Amino acid sequence: MTETLLRADIQLIQRILPHRYPFLLVDRVEEIDGYNSAVGIKNVSMNEPHFQGHFPGKPIMPGVTIIEAMAQTAAVMVGVALDLADKELKVYFMAIDACKFRRMVVPGDVLKMKLTTKRGKPGGKVWKFSGVAEVDGEMAAEAEFTAMMDLPA
Repeated sequence: MTETLLRADIQLIQRILPHRYPFLLVDRVEEIDGYNSAVGIKNVSMNEPHFQGHFPGKPIMPGVTIIEAMAQTAAVMVGVALDLADKELKVYFMAIDACKFRRMVVPGDVLKMKLTTKRGKPGGKVWKFSGVAEVDGEMAAEAEFTAMMDLPA
């Protein structure tokens, strides 16, 4: 018996995450396997505001925004798995570990973020994830991060 993997389009993502332009950094999440793993997609566009200053004449997506995009993918994964749409979920970084950057991400790239839950359970506030961000199958970044999931009472 095969399990159906879930997906989240931009409308569902916006019902889960409070982020909006210019800080909504994930366009869709696919292959959501409960709260175990997911794949996020970020279409990198020259129209994004960070490219005005990072760097003029040689636009490169800042590493911190790549890690943020991975974290947003993880939050959407948990939000879909635990049916948290329209519940005002807030997620806060607690730690970023083993973070490495391997390739520049530039306008025109499609950033594919593969996330796995290392620790976390329904009802739990503290979750740990590992992630790899790739462009055309080549690793751009990797990191482990811990986050607190905060739902209003």
